[in-house]
Amino acid sequence: MDQPLSKMRLDKWLWAARFFKTRALAAEAISGGKVHVDGQRVKPSKAIGVGSRIEITKAPYTFEVIVTGLSDKRRPAKEAALLYAETQESLVRRQEEAKRRRAEAISPQPARRPDKKQRRQIHRFKRAE
Repeated sequence: MDQPLSKMRLDKWLWAARFFKTRALAAEAISGGKVHVDGQRVKPSKAIGVGSRIEITKAPYTFEVIVTGLSDKRRPAKEAALLYAETQESLVRRQEEAKRRRAEAISPQPARRPDKKQRRQIHRFKRAE
């Protein structure tokens, strides 16, 4: 039988918890300073355990999570979500950022399609570039 894990590598945990698609991407983010454990910059081989506080920056969002479980296998997303608990402040910040980004993305639609003269002007303008 498998023994429950008490410690595991940070890059492997980030991969198993589905924050990154591959361990290489997780290791690259850790080495690049995008991941901090208990407020400290660490290496990909850092051993983490249940209760560790991890801050993950994936532009434009920042996740602040507390490790609640360890798994050395990558499981479905619903099971992976059980490996951590996101702090309430982090969740609120991410929702506000998502709302702000959605508001910026809305572009006004013209009332009608351009007529023949306006289309010529558009084509002329695009060719000038």
